[in-house]
Amino acid sequence: MLAPKRQKYRKQFRGTWRRLATKGDKLNFGGYGLKSTATGWIKDKEIEATRVVFARATRKYGKFWIRIFPDKPFTKKPPEVTMGAGKGDVAYFVASVVPGKVLFEIDGLSSQESIKVLKNVSSKLSVKTKIITKGL
Repeated sequence: MLAPKRQKYRKQFRGTWRRLATKGDKLNFGGYGLKSTATGWIKDKEIEATRVVFARATRKYGKFWIRIFPDKPFTKKPPEVTMGAGKGDVAYFVASVVPGKVLFEIDGLSSQESIKVLKNVSSKLSVKTKIITKGL
C-alpha cells in the first residue's frame, strides 16, 4: 500500500476541510479526469484498487496519473478497549480530498473507453466524483 517514507510525527489530528480546492482543480496531464464533488478521506487501499483498474485498462496504449497521495495517518483502537487509554495505533493512511480536486487523469484511450474506465474507478472510491474532459 501507499504510505509516506518518513513523517515528522506518527499521529495527526483529524483536521478540517477547506470549502473548495484551490490547487489541483484543473486537468494538467490527461484528456479525461475524475474530480471529487465532496469532502472525504480516500484510503490507501482504494487508491491501490484504482491503480490496478487503470493499469489493466491502459496496458498497451494510454497513460494514467494519480494526483493524490495518502499522507495522513488514520489511527484505530483495538476492539473492546475502554475510553481514556490514549490514541490508537496507526491502522492505515488516507488522502484528504475536498470538492474540486482532480484525483486521477487518463489519456491515450478513446473517449468511450476513458469514460468507462473512470466510471469503474469511481465505483471503488468512497467520495462522490464526476468525470471531466480537457476541452470543457
